[in-house]
Amino acid sequence: MSGHSKWHNIQAKKGKADAARGKIFTKIGREIAIAVREGGANPDTNNKLRDIIAKAKANNMPNDNIQRSIKKAAGEGTGATYEEIVYEGYAPGGVAIICNIVTDNRNRTSADVRHIFDKNGGSLGTPGSVSYMFDNKGLIVIEREPGMDEDEMMMMALEAGAEDVSAMDDVFEIYTAPNDFSAVREALEQQGLSFLSADKKMIPQNTVEVTDEETIAKIIKLLDMLDDNDDVADVYHNAELPEEEDEE
Repeated sequence: MSGHSKWHNIQAKKGKADAARGKIFTKIGREIAIAVREGGANPDTNNKLRDIIAKAKANNMPNDNIQRSIKKAAGEGTGATYEEIVYEGYAPGGVAIICNIVTDNRNRTSADVRHIFDKNGGSLGTPGSVSYMFDNKGLIVIEREPGMDEDEMMMMALEAGAEDVSAMDDVFEIYTAPNDFSAVREALEQQGLSFLSADKKMIPQNTVEVTDEETIAKIIKLLDMLDDNDDVADVYHNAELPEEEDEE
């Protein structure tokens, strides 16, 4: 599963130093709102909320912000009502894209996302049109600090219930089945580990190599515009881009 790892590594590290941190916190706040609405404000009894709190902490979201988002979401009749939507489509070069959306206005978001695809030579598809090319997995990324033993990390993760571990020069990537993600993450937290990233992701089964500079530029622009949209929570793609381009 490590074929797409460079992209994940870059995304995890860039997230730690992202200048648009406030935008990330806003998006996570919306995910918290949905989790609280669906399962209540107590993370001890709400697995989805626990997972999003872990995601928030991995993105350096202050605990005060997390608690404020939970309290706001728990206040009946206050704030916007959000829903989750998935859009699928293609970027230039036959690159498949999946967008996880959290929005309080489906019509606005649909128009915005369609405009982004059309403006950059892409096209929106129907539900299921590209998702079959991805696997839903839990992915935990841990920074590889000096002295961390690869065999020990692998054993620790597998004993916690992980499916696979990829050891890179600078990080460990731990993959889980979606239903095992929470248990594995919590077991590793109890071992004293902290994460660069901890979230469920859509991992491409195969990647599409893109070498044409004009096509690469269009793909990067499309991905950037999606990331910049407040309603877009996550973007996944199967493009294999040159490293310098991949570091958005």
